[in-house]
Amino acid sequence: MEIGIIGSGNIGSILAGYLTKLGHHVAIANSRGPETLTEVAAKTGASPATVEAAARAKDLIIIAIPQKAMLKLPVEILSVSEAVIVDAGNYYPSRDGKITDIKNGLTDSEWTAKVIGHAVVKAFNNIVAPSLADKAVPAESSNRVALSVAGNDQDQKQIVMQLVDEIGFDAIDGGLLSESWRQQPGEPAYCQDLDREKLKAALQQSDISKRAENLAVADEIAKPYL
Repeated sequence: MEIGIIGSGNIGSILAGYLTKLGHHVAIANSRGPETLTEVAAKTGASPATVEAAARAKDLIIIAIPQKAMLKLPVEILSVSEAVIVDAGNYYPSRDGKITDIKNGLTDSEWTAKVIGHAVVKAFNNIVAPSLADKAVPAESSNRVALSVAGNDQDQKQIVMQLVDEIGFDAIDGGLLSESWRQQPGEPAYCQDLDREKLKAALQQSDISKRAENLAVADEIAKPYL
């Protein structure tokens, strides 16, 4: 596939390495420009690109940037894209500022979809970078970590779930995008390195009445690292 990754931080760079090893053509971009991506390109095999070029990838686009940076994306390109677009980000108010739509009930990724004018699939957000880098194992392994994939289009979800499996993790269907709050910061399914059955259980343990409280706790814990 032709894949664009917007965001060259830990998650974006790790995914770039996996996907190039699988034989995909990967362009990686950040807000500082392709000239700053020499080291990332050498490490991952991905091609440095502008954000606009990565946004034109024909098959898959992964957005792995802070929520506040979504407003600077080339919406005129992304909104008309025929690619599957994956949102791998998470909303932290202390970093991203207060977003009224999210406070009023939209999930992180429903807000992202609204901003870019394109459907998204939520994936790769509920695992910390060290685990993503180190815990990929073959399908037959008994200790495989599972990742949740949420979205409204079943075909798009299947494409992403297959990639998750090929990278080295079990993929489970996290339901509609409106349900993706269950894999957001502060929830039982967030960054716990759970296997398939435990992740399914954790997603169901989430209590929507505690969503705002859980996010506030997670935000406070994350503040020193953001």
